[in-house]
Amino acid sequence: MRHGGKILVDQLVRLGVERVFSVPGESFLAVLDGLHDAEIANVVCRQEGGAAMMAEAHGKLTGRPGVAFVTRGPGATNASAGVHVARQDSTPMVLFVGQIARADRDREAFQEVDYRAMFGPLAKWVAEIDDTARIPEYVGRAFEVAMSGRPGPVVLALPEDVLSSSAEARDLSPAPERLAPDLSAAAARIVERLSRAERPLVVVGGPHWSAEAAADLARFAQAQGLPVAAGFRRQDYMDNRHPHYAGDLNVGINPALAERVRASDALLVLGSRLGDIETQGFSLIDPAGHDKALIHVHADADEIGRIWRPEIAVTARAPEMVAALAAQEPAGPDRSDWVGAARLGYESWLTPRETPGVVRLESVVGWLSENLPEDAILTNGAGNYAGWLHRYFRFKRPGTQLAPTSGSMGYGFPAAIAASLAHPDRAVVCLAGDGCFQMTLNEMSTAIQHGAAPIVIVGNNGRYGTIRMHQERHYPGRVSGTDLANPDFAALARAYGGHGETVERDEDFVQAFERARASGRLAVIELRLDPAALSTGRDLE
Repeated sequence: MRHGGKILVDQLVRLGVERVFSVPGESFLAVLDGLHDAEIANVVCRQEGGAAMMAEAHGKLTGRPGVAFVTRGPGATNASAGVHVARQDSTPMVLFVGQIARADRDREAFQEVDYRAMFGPLAKWVAEIDDTARIPEYVGRAFEVAMSGRPGPVVLALPEDVLSSSAEARDLSPAPERLAPDLSAAAARIVERLSRAERPLVVVGGPHWSAEAAADLARFAQAQGLPVAAGFRRQDYMDNRHPHYAGDLNVGINPALAERVRASDALLVLGSRLGDIETQGFSLIDPAGHDKALIHVHADADEIGRIWRPEIAVTARAPEMVAALAAQEPAGPDRSDWVGAARLGYESWLTPRETPGVVRLESVVGWLSENLPEDAILTNGAGNYAGWLHRYFRFKRPGTQLAPTSGSMGYGFPAAIAASLAHPDRAVVCLAGDGCFQMTLNEMSTAIQHGAAPIVIVGNNGRYGTIRMHQERHYPGRVSGTDLANPDFAALARAYGGHGETVERDEDFVQAFERARASGRLAVIELRLDPAALSTGRDLE
């Protein structure tokens, strides 16, 4: 006989969970009791949105569901931001939410929420456990659903009386042995179709990526003469120094790459949904009809044909398909000119455009790209500042970019904490805007408490820069609701027990960064930016 909290934690142990992220609540006290003696680290966070984003980032890094525990009502609503990230980013995640006792349902009891209705559009599956003995069944299914097909978030509601009650329950059986299908015939058909194309382009994205997949992709692209573009915030899927890498399909896309997508006569899409951002609002390729041979490989059959009607479709995980493609013999014409032009377009885009001010993000990011270890992990949230990272940083290895394709502000710092805890031996750098960082900077005390040591570089321009840019475009000269009154970020970091520096000149950044790295603890470097620098391509006149 075990109480429900102990039963649940025992299943997490059997599933290999090593770390959970939580904000404690009275609704799941039994789980906290179960964690007391378990060899699972409980990272106690300051707000549920931060906890959920840390769990999502952990899922991105490991390929296994990140786990968060939050309390009912406001705890769950706060955590919904992280659930939305996991949904749009196709990240495996399980959110456990405390719930009122079963006998009080439908009375609008204290903090009561119908989680099936609330999380239904955001999660792959939402359920509430009514029977203590069935906890293993629900937990096992939650992990399977989070990992299957297109990965994503699952939400399980936990009535407090279900957790506190005792029952006899059989633990989960070991995970099944999964036998991969033979994709050689599909790979041969794809290569044959590409061999008839004059201007093919590979687009890679989505979940499931690995170092082996990156190596296979490079071999495949080189053997078949194919340029490769990375999907939105998936720039670490191929070494950016590789001669076949052509850049990324980002918000501020390289115009030369955008034109290359339009000009292509065949698109091989590996793992990506080929969504709104990659297609620039569905303008680079018309969903209603286009003249390209579209080949779509995706792990979820429901995603194929959802927007784009492909000529060839394969339901498979991208790494498995790439491995099969890399084993194929070279076929097709010599496309060295097409590949060379794509590469030249990318390298030209790396040439810095000088922006206003005495501290320039292009200089900072360029230095980081040249001097950080190849396995350094870079994180960011949302804002125009991220454009400098996307444009000027060369990612060298998989698992080094943590960024929300959902465009969620506040994500970069919690993600950096999760990355630092998962990989304490690696450099972790978060690039944040002043608005973005203030969404979740209270998690600085979480980092200090649990020994995470990311370096946060905050670009302070005193405004919500992205919105100001759009404001200047649509309502020039009519500034409204975008200015910020900011704290002394370096002093705030020191107040939390971290290391803080302020940089007001380009030439002072390197030494400040080296001191931050040498501190061995959470560090914040505030960059005093010129407000006129709106984006990598536009200044405020």
